Amino acid sequence: MFLPQRTLQQRAQEDDELGISRGARTLLTVGGVTGTVVEVAWLAAHVASYPFGVVQEKTREVEDPFTLDGLRPVQRGLLINDVEAAGTPILLLHGMVDNRSIFTLLRRQLRRRGFGRVTTMNYKIWTSDVRNAAKQLGATIEAICEQTGYERIHVVGHSMGGLIARYYAQRLGGDARIHTLVTLGTPHRGTHAARLVPTGVCKQLVPGSEVLEELETPAPTCQTRFVCFWSDIDALITPKQSARLDHPDLAARNILVRGVGHLSLPIHRRIVHEIVSTLAHLDSDGATVTAGVTRLAAAPPTPQRLRTKLRAPRRTMSAG
Repeated sequence: MFLPQRTLQQRAQEDDELGISRGARTLLTVGGVTGTVVEVAWLAAHVASYPFGVVQEKTREVEDPFTLDGLRPVQRGLLINDVEAAGTPILLLHGMVDNRSIFTLLRRQLRRRGFGRVTTMNYKIWTSDVRNAAKQLGATIEAICEQTGYERIHVVGHSMGGLIARYYAQRLGGDARIHTLVTLGTPHRGTHAARLVPTGVCKQLVPGSEVLEELETPAPTCQTRFVCFWSDIDALITPKQSARLDHPDLAARNILVRGVGHLSLPIHRRIVHEIVSTLAHLDSDGATVTAGVTRLAAAPPTPQRLRTKLRAPRRTMSAG
């Protein structure tokens, strides 16, 4: 028996209110209080570093990303075990009213683990349309692929940055370029917090917006794999479950982290470890290939996917 539409809407509203109530109670726990303190401290540090991230990073090729000279043992390990993973470009994409400085620590950790090509991208902080930002992202990724010789790259998106990358992958054919998309506190189903600023791009982040409805449409051919982190004390995502990606056509793994604030997601130790492990142990089809690493199932093969397998350019690795 089908319930009347009004009843379904009421139930959805009740679920949202229940999620908000649970989120408020979580903030009063020991983990919630600790996470809030860390969030405030990181906010202060981020404000101090913000001016250094205003200037757009220049995309430049690493002189020799496949040499072992000067590398630490952990960096050598990734390069020796999987030269493809070590060389695959990783693009970091910030959230609304932010810049690349939010990824200062994550970028450093990725480089320490042996990833040779980690870059960032700034889009305009006054961006008024997710679609336009997604087109800008596409142009940047095309430039990276042309410069490095790789057909596909990985993207890590924080907050709205994850939504921009998802729109590019799902709606603009960007799945041919994005191998794996990691989202951190991204409002995949919108957030009621966006109602506080009912203008510009914030209107597109409200649950039920036109952009979010587009992303709910079928996407049976999307090749990109998704790893989505969401937190129980994320103050900017209401309800908290909205940062999960639950789409029947997308290969997604949702990971709940407790006691981590919205801005703290890119620096949290467990999240950084999961990102490194996931990107270091993916084969060309997106499935994990190392025992003990949480499995990320490969999407079903399609003719298009078989033509666009991730491959590294032919280089000579020098061992020094």
